[in-house]
Amino acid sequence: MAGPSQTRRTHIPQSNQTQFYRAQAEAARMRSDESALKNVKDNQLRAAAAWDVLAERSDKADRMRAAEAEKKALQQLLQE
Repeated sequence: MAGPSQTRRTHIPQSNQTQFYRAQAEAARMRSDESALKNVKDNQLRAAAAWDVLAERSDKADRMRAAEAEKKALQQLLQE
């Protein structure tokens, strides 16, 4: 019988942060559209705007990481 450290674990990929933030923004917009109360609509629109900011920041970070990885790969090729 295998011990806990020897058992095979199934890796479940986590959701992309940027996609998560965008989905939350869209959900907040949908809740705003569905509400009849002005204060709830406004609150949901503010939440959507905040999620949009987080999505933009995350997207920028994703692009920066990709550019850095590309730069490192190019440097590695040039050193060979």
